[in-house]
Amino acid sequence: MAKSLKIRDLTLRDGQQSSFATRMTQEQINRCLPYYKDAGFYAMEVWGGAVPDSVMRYLGENPWTRLETIHETIGDISKLTALSRGRNLFGYAPYTDELIDGFCRNAIESGLGIMRIFDALNDVDNVKSTVKYVKQYGGIADCAVCYTVDPKYPQPSFFQKLMGKKVPKPVFTDEYFLDKAKQMAALGADMITIKDMSGLIPPKRISALVKLFKQHVNVPVDFHTHCTPGYGLASVFSAIAAGVDVVDTNCWWFSEGTGAPALELVYVFCKKMGIDLGVNMEAVAKINEQLVSIRKELEMSVFGAEKPAPKPFNPLTDKLPAEVEALFDKAVKAAQTDDFDTLLDASQKIEAHFGFPAPNELVQKAEIPGGMYSNMVAQLKQLKSEDILPRAMELIPSVRLSAGLPPLVTPTSQIVGAQAVNCAMDEKAGRPMYTNKSSQFVGLVKGEYGHTPVKIDPEFRFKICGVREETPYDTSKYKMQPNPELPEAGGVKLAANEKEVLLLELFPLVAKNYLTNTKKKAYEAEQAEKAAQAAQQKAEEKPAAPTYTAPTAPITGNTVNAPLPGRVIGINVKVGDTVKIGQSVITLEAMKMENSITTDYAGTVKQILVAEGQAVPADAPMVVVE
Repeated sequence: MAKSLKIRDLTLRDGQQSSFATRMTQEQINRCLPYYKDAGFYAMEVWGGAVPDSVMRYLGENPWTRLETIHETIGDISKLTALSRGRNLFGYAPYTDELIDGFCRNAIESGLGIMRIFDALNDVDNVKSTVKYVKQYGGIADCAVCYTVDPKYPQPSFFQKLMGKKVPKPVFTDEYFLDKAKQMAALGADMITIKDMSGLIPPKRISALVKLFKQHVNVPVDFHTHCTPGYGLASVFSAIAAGVDVVDTNCWWFSEGTGAPALELVYVFCKKMGIDLGVNMEAVAKINEQLVSIRKELEMSVFGAEKPAPKPFNPLTDKLPAEVEALFDKAVKAAQTDDFDTLLDASQKIEAHFGFPAPNELVQKAEIPGGMYSNMVAQLKQLKSEDILPRAMELIPSVRLSAGLPPLVTPTSQIVGAQAVNCAMDEKAGRPMYTNKSSQFVGLVKGEYGHTPVKIDPEFRFKICGVREETPYDTSKYKMQPNPELPEAGGVKLAANEKEVLLLELFPLVAKNYLTNTKKKAYEAEQAEKAAQAAQQKAEEKPAAPTYTAPTAPITGNTVNAPLPGRVIGINVKVGDTVKIGQSVITLEAMKMENSITTDYAGTVKQILVAEGQAVPADAPMVVVE
């Protein structure tokens, strides 16, 4: 066990994203930065994940400015880190090497020190190019192995056993994860992160993995986890005792619950273990003075009410009650002796003393990410079909296995969860399962996201995609986003430089709106003050989506109806077109997935009853075919 431990602080990215919907403004960030400079963390995660999208979408701020402003204050005292999805970068579609090159170069020039690179399928091929360019431009390539578990498959019935049906063999073994780490180290990874995005790894398993990685991989090992199911703090303690090099934590007011463990609890544990964190805890206390007020601001602006908060705690000035001191002593001894049950019990009692959220037992037992579960609940509420949640949950293992057993991390967790809901809805309506499937599920099964952990049955792929062979995404056909001139902004280009072009490529719709608004405001600022104020107010007004009105006149002909509520994002035919059975006529966004709606009738398009951007209810007629 080492006598020193490095801390990667997640507060300004993963912390605010996990607990406060990524709504911290630049002004709020700036309040904390002088104290972060004094704190001296090994690394600070400040970028990537949902930050670039959210600061444009909700705050009207520039993601590059966010990174550059933090670096101006912090300098090289702490390495600034970002989370990236390999060749998908911050988006979902694979990008060309030219774009990955430009993105990595600009990120490092803007102050990024470490790029944490992961792939939702643990497909090492998908991280190669980012590793290459991060290292080429002087950054540290931190390759993450995504931790996941095998599904809990339904046990075969007596008859199925007689017919020879068996539960599939485990895939996500210790050897599987070690093999991924070795492959990433061979690529040139400067460090390896065990990325437990769902908080599902218990203390015993992380202890074994850390020891295995330290024995066979000759680069530093980081451990990242969350606390939702209740393992987080105990597993971090276990990883520390096993000799991990870096752990990810949040400062007190942004920690625990759906976030990462609290730095302050790790500090107390390590102090008893004789391990130095290299962090100025007096400066951390000052960070927390800012965060407690920022937390209240975010709660009111995002949720409209304050959430239950933990008891205040400063390990430098607050004396622990004797019973809590004893719990820490018990946790230390348990970690040192591999008494994992005692370690978990003591850790959870420590968290309970401070008023942190109790373990989410449903997520723990279901062994799926908390965000995936909450998304499924929200989708079913929207569909007014909460009653099929148990069935959708039952279908997750079979949907996931059919799709190649992808790890459940963004975006695959959302894709699998939404498809399980679709299958449950199909079943409820008496339709064959997979009648409704999202474009993203089709892409996953087709092979566009990369190699899945287990091979997909060619017949299932043919059923879903119309092809039997795995078909990778062809980046040679990638088309850059349009970059028009903006008459309303004096004729300037939508994206004026490489960084703005990158934003447009990574976040097409969000960046287009953000850049258009930014350019218009700059142009208007050159005009008279009164005209500028009026135009700025108009630019910020978002046109409401057209509302759906049921047709009043009788419809003659066959109708193509919406199979579920959603928003029309594409009309693929026009009046007078001849259509065939099975032809896509409408693209409907539902449950965050794109659904291609096909016609069951051949004939001529007589009427189109909807418009792009329009929200439609289930069974709404959208196209009339005669």
